[in-house]
Amino acid sequence: MKLGLKLWSTNTDFYYEEAKKLYNQGYFDYIELYVVPDTLDTLKKWKKLDTPVILHAPHFKHKINLSDPNQFQYNQLVFTQVELFRQELNAQYTIVHAGMNGTTEETIRQLKLIKPVNFLIENKPYIPPLKPEYKCVGSTINEIQNILNELDCVFCLDIGHALCTANSLGIEPYAYLVDFQRLSPLMYHLSDGDIQSPLDQHLHLGEGNYDIEKIFSIINPNSFISIETKKNSPVELADFISDINFIKNRK
Repeated sequence: MKLGLKLWSTNTDFYYEEAKKLYNQGYFDYIELYVVPDTLDTLKKWKKLDTPVILHAPHFKHKINLSDPNQFQYNQLVFTQVELFRQELNAQYTIVHAGMNGTTEETIRQLKLIKPVNFLIENKPYIPPLKPEYKCVGSTINEIQNILNELDCVFCLDIGHALCTANSLGIEPYAYLVDFQRLSPLMYHLSDGDIQSPLDQHLHLGEGNYDIEKIFSIINPNSFISIETKKNSPVELADFISDINFIKNRK
């Protein structure tokens, strides 16, 4: 498997130095870099890090909503910045969220016009934790399947999002994760959480009650797997090391 460290383009200070050290020590194989809008000035530093990169395009947190027709102009502008990151860092893939409170049809329309290069569509939880009154687009198997059918893209399966969606829909979570596998994910996002909750928590591995061994028996372990857990410290990545060791030392 290829394990990934998730960072933001704004993390050019402490995490950056820690990432350099941990990559050289063999703790991860690539960085999944979330592109914060209007951070092109950080590109020069990220190029110096010289690690393989997979990009994550900005999403609703930064006012990107591919399912909202009124947002198209801004979406297009920001994705132009993402493309510059892709070119400068020679990023292999770009992960994209489908949007919020809209339709997959609008998401498909916008992505056909924006034309991101080598992109993966990521499934979302049915209910966003910070906006429980909203509905995420691209949370269900059918929605992701529709996007894959219409666009030249592949699939990033967020394991926690799938389990949360199953709880929202009243489906057995691990069975739903098995069903998602038929969409042939190229990569995964991994975190821990409450197996009975519809809300994603991004807990460190071992902090929740997900059956991590069962998850690894379901997914394709010979894939890209980004560790997408919260960061406990603003200056170092000891918690990420613990997550990596949890995977490598599991029975």
